[in-house]
Amino acid sequence: MKVGRGVLFAIACVGTAIPAGFAVAQTMTNPDKAGNDGITRPSIATSLPHSGDASGARKRLTDRGVTYLFNYTNDVLDNVSGGIRRGAVDQGKLESILNVDLEKFAGLQGLTFYTNNFVIHNTGRIRRDYVAGINTIAAIEATPTVRLSELWLEKKFAGETVSVRIGQLAADTEFFYSDTSLMFLQSDWPTITAQNLPSGGPAYPLATPGVRLKLDPAPSVSFLLGMFNGDPAGPGTGDPDTRNRYGLDFRMRDPPFVIGEAQFRANQSKEDTGLARSIKIGAWTHFEKFNDQRSASNGTLLASPASSGIPLQHRGNWGLYGVVDQQIYRPRGGTKDSGVSAFAMASVSPPDRNQIEFYASGGIVFAGPFASRPDDRFGVSVIYAQFSRDLRAFDLDTAAFTGVTGNVRDAETNLEVSYTAQMIPGWTLQPNVQFIRHPSGFSGRDAKVVGLRSMVRF
Repeated sequence: MKVGRGVLFAIACVGTAIPAGFAVAQTMTNPDKAGNDGITRPSIATSLPHSGDASGARKRLTDRGVTYLFNYTNDVLDNVSGGIRRGAVDQGKLESILNVDLEKFAGLQGLTFYTNNFVIHNTGRIRRDYVAGINTIAAIEATPTVRLSELWLEKKFAGETVSVRIGQLAADTEFFYSDTSLMFLQSDWPTITAQNLPSGGPAYPLATPGVRLKLDPAPSVSFLLGMFNGDPAGPGTGDPDTRNRYGLDFRMRDPPFVIGEAQFRANQSKEDTGLARSIKIGAWTHFEKFNDQRSASNGTLLASPASSGIPLQHRGNWGLYGVVDQQIYRPRGGTKDSGVSAFAMASVSPPDRNQIEFYASGGIVFAGPFASRPDDRFGVSVIYAQFSRDLRAFDLDTAAFTGVTGNVRDAETNLEVSYTAQMIPGWTLQPNVQFIRHPSGFSGRDAKVVGLRSMVRF
């Protein structure tokens, strides 16, 4: 369903024009945590005269329940070897976030309004145009555009232990991610869902109509259930974020995508002295029909000359996943993010109807690696995405029927080494290097990418 593009585009532009926030693929910055002055720290505003609010407008808006953020992320990345093409790109994303506490603003108890919007630019896409891989290299990569992302209302009940969110939503802001991984450029909606779901699923840069229920029966336990329109961009050729270029295609009639997650936490507050831990266990299902990776509808192999050329159809799809964030060392008086932390993620999906059957990622982050640089971060992370056995069998079938030995797709592995240096509060620089083995499962294309990320929050 498409509605009022002109009106909705105006809403997106207004949201961008109002000072608000930026982030990477997942918008983890929470305007609810803004201070009494409306500033979500760290912010470059604290280094400006009058905290960047000489007129006091930001403070007055905060008093009325209106908070906003701006984040700008810029990546300069160079594929120095391998892939399909060498060269550099410059890409950036400006994100605005507007959050309105409607209880303060209009007396509507327990109700919140939220929207975020993107202004995206680039001179090329390093993953698609240079490396030709499937794993994320820089999570802000997307079609240049001005885009409406999320737009929703949330109602909280039962002493804020129950909440319902409805509107245009992105699943990757709340489901299937690791907090520890967020420092890395390659931290993103995992490859197994991005590759297996129609249009990549409801994840950056695409949001879609949906509803989310969250239960917090205890401070250390949460249960989330989300149901989304199953194809954020709809059928067609080309990139999904080009088919739904402005985020205004409010599709409502595609078979749904449903995801649920249980979260368990320990030692999360600053007063805790034990090692922080977070465990997430989740599952998803999709009700669309999915193509078989090897078999044709007429009972032959797809690669066979006798094939109908039409893949066998499977009703529905599913996946299981788990995420662990574990603090390894916590200095005296440190927070859950201090010291040394590690993360691990894993997921499986059926091989007959999916390109990726197994996914794993993990890494380690050292917070404040030098005594003189307490706000810096150093980390190493790895992503492994294994192509399904049925897809590999299709590659072998093709070679057998054609008599031409071709590549058999195995797995793509990405390694990232990053250092995040805080220049001033709210501005960081992040030199990084990434090694990509077998991009899109092709041997002989191993690539190396070096780059520098700059992030500014206001």
